[in-house]
Amino acid sequence: MKLVKFRDSSGSVAIGVLDGEHVRPIQAAASLAEVLEQREPAAWVEQHMTGSRLALADVELLAPVDRQEIWAAGVTYRRSKSARMEESVGAAVFYDKVYEADRPELFFKANAWRVVGPGGPVRIRRDSRWNVPEPELALMLNSRLELVAFTIGNDMSSRDIEGENPLYLPQAKVYDGSCAMGPCLTLAAAMPAPDAIGIRLAIARGGRRVFEGETSVGQMARSLADLIEYLGRDHSFSDGACLLTGTGIVPGADFTLAAGDQVRIEIDGIGELVNPVI
Repeated sequence: MKLVKFRDSSGSVAIGVLDGEHVRPIQAAASLAEVLEQREPAAWVEQHMTGSRLALADVELLAPVDRQEIWAAGVTYRRSKSARMEESVGAAVFYDKVYEADRPELFFKANAWRVVGPGGPVRIRRDSRWNVPEPELALMLNSRLELVAFTIGNDMSSRDIEGENPLYLPQAKVYDGSCAMGPCLTLAAAMPAPDAIGIRLAIARGGRRVFEGETSVGQMARSLADLIEYLGRDHSFSDGACLLTGTGIVPGADFTLAAGDQVRIEIDGIGELVNPVI
């Protein structure tokens, strides 16, 4: 089952179920968080789903978050480790240690209201010269830190800023337009096994593909359960949380995003998240 947050032709925002080329609204669902808090989300949705169907072309899909905090994990794939070490020779030893350590790298990425949805523009910083998208599997957690659903995340990053000094990580990662999510939430029971989830990235410029890459969640050095457990240590989330799980696709040092590019991320079981770059 795939859940969406959408705006209809009247401007009203609602929650629904993605049904092919249609959306079926969920009656009495005030928020996605409310759905994810249910003990049996799929059964609750079936009980409250209306009979009406809206054409997908007639609604605007929004980022599938409400009030959840968005966090992210870093250096969870070997390719990410190598890329971060290439960014900053002086700090390379620290990225190596993070990859091997029990404790993962976790950082705050965005408030829900800062997240861009499908088709919305992601941004490159005007004070950066080396910018890349980071396609990531995103975990949707309820207030009990239970993994309820999955979505696609794009953790936009300014590699030159982070490479200058690891303490600049928040500036490299957290700014307007630095996070995109969508197009839907796939409930956990409907997803493939984690090791079988493929992730693909394609970047187009002027109608021509200038970068593409792929990986799978099976290439992660850490388990999803491990990342969730560390996020929840001495940390509570009354509205739930979203956790981006790191990237295994990193363009080389000779590539940087440019305004006008289009970033397309596809993850098995979820769909495609497409965003223009400004």
